[in-house]
Amino acid sequence: MRSHTRAWKEKELEELKKLIGESEILGIANLERVPASMLQMLRSSLAGKAKIKVSKKRLILKALKGSKHEKLAEYVRNQVALISSSIDPFELYAMFRKNVLRTYAKPGKKATKDIVVPAGDTGLAPGPDLSVLKQAGLPAIMQGGKIVIQKDTVVVKEGEIISEEVASALMKLDIKPEEICLLPSAFSDGKLIYPADVLHIDTDKFREELAGAYRNAFNLAFNAGYITKETLPLLIQKAVLHARALSINAKIFNKYALPYILAEAHSALQALINKLTEVKEVEYVYAALLLHSAGKEIDEKSVSEILKAAGIEVDEAKVKALVASLKEVNIDEAIQQAAVPVAAAPQAAQQAPQQEEKKEEEKKEEEAKSEEEAASGLSALFG
Repeated sequence: MRSHTRAWKEKELEELKKLIGESEILGIANLERVPASMLQMLRSSLAGKAKIKVSKKRLILKALKGSKHEKLAEYVRNQVALISSSIDPFELYAMFRKNVLRTYAKPGKKATKDIVVPAGDTGLAPGPDLSVLKQAGLPAIMQGGKIVIQKDTVVVKEGEIISEEVASALMKLDIKPEEICLLPSAFSDGKLIYPADVLHIDTDKFREELAGAYRNAFNLAFNAGYITKETLPLLIQKAVLHARALSINAKIFNKYALPYILAEAHSALQALINKLTEVKEVEYVYAALLLHSAGKEIDEKSVSEILKAAGIEVDEAKVKALVASLKEVNIDEAIQQAAVPVAAAPQAAQQAPQQEEKKEEEKKEEEAKSEEEAASGLSALFG
């Protein structure tokens, strides 16, 4: 071994040992089929965040031996690079995933996805290029002194081999369908090893799963009556609605229940009026409903007495017609058909708070207002 080569190796080994020893987070990346331009792009993109050091495999293995990152040695394959950083391994891996280098298609390689050439002006002038595009199977024509692709065309389907003709045409059109991404094989924090399959997280899928877990947890807490700052506003609302329903059904008169009780009475009145053919005056029908509700017999004398007590001049003919008509009507059935539904309690899944849609300050104001109104509603309903 020449003296200058030995000196370089000794110096390189010392530099590697120093880098490894000072690295809070250390990674290994396989450089097989990775162009120099990819490394240049990464070094520029990750400047100040991570340092990429390329060296010989044997020297890297020697430098790792006995260090806190020694377990990374099993991930060293052929030509590799060391990645030194202080950033969390998951965050660092995501940075590498985002740095993608687009390159021209290479003949003889399998397409990793469908390669589509879009329709439109290619910007190419008339000449030999037209033949190159047609040989690749593209519907190219001359138009307005330019070469134009008539329609979107799939020149290679996923899994198919890229031909010389297609590769040449794609280069002419400056289409770079190939994506190169340098992904680390593993990271070490000095205690644990984080392999690529652990570091590779689908953030969109994870976000969906997290949102689903939140909805499920919210529904569980809401339906179980478990009080949290998220469920409390809806639990109070649910209590108010249930209390109001109870008040309506029990005919407890208060400002929250009375509008529904009156609406129910009015609906019952209208239902009964619709069943009658002779008498349509509201006060006469109300008198009959009052007697029915009290469990009294509806006869001419009773109806007349109620109308007189209310200060209404009695029309005996109408009273007779009313009593006669009611003999053919099932009052309970008519009332049942006209029952006014009481507002239901909120459904947890539909009412789950959407925190991303509102500003935090507006949300807090709404919650405070909702709780005050709901509390006052409960107080009015139950004294």
